Amino acid sequence: MAKKEQKKTMKNKALVKTKKKFQRSVPSGVVNVKSTFNNTIITITDPAGNVISWSSAGKTNFTGSRKSSAYAATVAAQDAAKLASGYGLKEVEVNLRGPGAGRESAVRGLQSAGLTISVIRDLTPVPHNGCRARKRRRV
Repeated sequence: MAKKEQKKTMKNKALVKTKKKFQRSVPSGVVNVKSTFNNTIITITDPAGNVISWSSAGKTNFTGSRKSSAYAATVAAQDAAKLASGYGLKEVEVNLRGPGAGRESAVRGLQSAGLTISVIRDLTPVPHNGCRARKRRRV
């Protein structure tokens, strides 16, 4: 009876497939910072565009109007950089998008996390008289 049970377990072990784990090593990367009036999203990718890590002000437990603050952007940038440095990331290029308060503070947060910044680009989308804009906000 013990031999039959042993054969069953051997068959089950043959069916289970295990993936090989490998550690990616990415020495340089690209940081995309999307800073809106409500939130700041930081995405760190390798040069090919594959995402290594990301973070946002909302992900780091800021809610409501605190998400749009400069401090929330700094904390989010440090969080994303800490995850990316686990992959061996050292040097980054920074692409800034949007008009929000977290633009410069996100760059400072990346520097304080130990990443070397080689280039800072402003890629904010600006229309060349394309679609009709929303009506002006009256406060």
